[in-house]
Amino acid sequence: SSGSGVIIGQNDSNELLIVTNNHVVEDNDSLSITFYDGAKAAGYIKGTDKSMDLAVVSVKLDDISVDTLNAIEFATLGDSSNLKVGEPVIAIGNSLGYGQSVTTGVVSALDRKIANNDANGTFIQTDAAINPGNSGGALMNITGEVIGINSNKIGGASVEGMGYAIPIN
Repeated sequence: SSGSGVIIGQNDSNELLIVTNNHVVEDNDSLSITFYDGAKAAGYIKGTDKSMDLAVVSVKLDDISVDTLNAIEFATLGDSSNLKVGEPVIAIGNSLGYGQSVTTGVVSALDRKIANNDANGTFIQTDAAINPGNSGGALMNITGEVIGINSNKIGGASVEGMGYAIPIN
């Protein structure tokens, strides 16, 4: 499978930490992380939460070139509890595995309750296109803060114009 991720920081073990969706990494024997510049490194699952469809993946800093490291910026996390219906949002990901893509939309609903095989909780609903490959990518507010993690699996294939994101809080 392929998906997206959000680089959120670095830990004391000299690892880069990336948030993505559980369904992107589950049932995989190995992970290959591709950075925006095309550089690749092995990824390691640090933890998962199947019910929220979340996972944290790490990459050893020693496995990343200096040029790639210099190009990386950690995401700024926002506050998803401050969102309002109608607020503009930006969804970033790797749509259909073609590479980086950006779509825009608005917050369509907040605290949307969904319970299915892929997730169980309350989510942000948006009309920004969230396609396969966008899973694990950032849903951002207009100031560039990550307010959600996109998940294509939550909405399923039977809907159009309804994307879902896991609130960053």
